[in-house]
Amino acid sequence: MKRFLDLFVSLMGLVLASPFLITILFLVWLQDYHSPFYVAPRVGKKGKIFKMVKVRSMVVNADKSGVDSTAANDNRITALGHFIRRFKVDEVTQLWNVLKGDMSLVGPRPNVQRDVALYTEEEQKLLDVRPGITDFASIVFSDEGEILKDHPDPDLSYNQIIRPWKSRLALLYVEHAAALLDIQLLFLTGVAIFSKERALEGIQKLLVRLNSDSTLRKVALRTEELKPFPPPGSLKIVMSR
Repeated sequence: MKRFLDLFVSLMGLVLASPFLITILFLVWLQDYHSPFYVAPRVGKKGKIFKMVKVRSMVVNADKSGVDSTAANDNRITALGHFIRRFKVDEVTQLWNVLKGDMSLVGPRPNVQRDVALYTEEEQKLLDVRPGITDFASIVFSDEGEILKDHPDPDLSYNQIIRPWKSRLALLYVEHAAALLDIQLLFLTGVAIFSKERALEGIQKLLVRLNSDSTLRKVALRTEELKPFPPPGSLKIVMSR
């Protein structure tokens, strides 16, 4: 059922989005006359490396800087790139990866190899399923760039204040993965584009239904400042990357 949903939605999504997507790709190309695509190596199911396709929102060779986490004020983001990131246009092309079977519509977000190398034994369970375009964490931390804004070391800050909860939310999904949950998360992902508050209310209802940890539910409300916390499976806060 999950694979059928992936195939149907990704194919229809690519067809319906193609006029808008072609326009955006052309505008990205016009900026610097380089490829409008960013093909990023990511770690997939069982640790297999695959090439994730994104609409390029940053300058050419931005990945050569060695910085993986992107703050909202990162000077590598192009003028058009801010729009692309704000409305998640860069993720539409990942429907191609879903169609190929590298990814699923819903699942833990795929990471770069450097980040996966930091996974605890508990976090390694995230590699038991196909990575996805969206999940609990994609909605709760849809403003990741803003969270990391003005942090001197975005990668370290990501590992200290976002990764601990992002991984816990992803592990919760892996434990309860089901077609109905996928449909609900896809719906809330759409809601989040227009109303983050409404989407978070929906996330809370799902977390309560799944009997998630009260601390995790509190963080997922996003009403309090995020503070450093150990990743799942560890008692220590990440102090270096």
